[in-house]
Amino acid sequence: MSVASEFKQFALKGNVMDLAVGVIIGGAFGKIVDSLVNDIIMPVIGKIFGGFDFSNMYFPLNGQSGDLALVEAKKLGAVLAYGNFITIVLNFIILAFIIFQMVKFMNSLKQAEPPPAPAATPEDIVLLREIRDSLKKK
Repeated sequence: MSVASEFKQFALKGNVMDLAVGVIIGGAFGKIVDSLVNDIIMPVIGKIFGGFDFSNMYFPLNGQSGDLALVEAKKLGAVLAYGNFITIVLNFIILAFIIFQMVKFMNSLKQAEPPPAPAATPEDIVLLREIRDSLKKK
């Protein structure tokens, strides 16, 4: 079997296509979660904590003033920018929780399906059982 035909057989399997669709949808969903965190959740958290802008939170490492914007502080030297890290961790927690809920929902759907009906007993087995039962009565 040639490499091209092996690759074609691999690529056309259902699982590979399902995985590709999952990756594409996951990437788009990641952008939605990014927007949710950056545009909705973080501003509310910033307002609760007195107007903090998490994207500009950092520790200066080269003696920069702590009052500068992050971009300006980076121009003057190294900074430990932990605000963006907090945002990304929050993105991860939200995304992991949503995926957990989706998997939990899918598992509940699998359990809710009724078990398959038992196969009908073949006629010869039914006949043998009837003979057995009639012999027990005697």
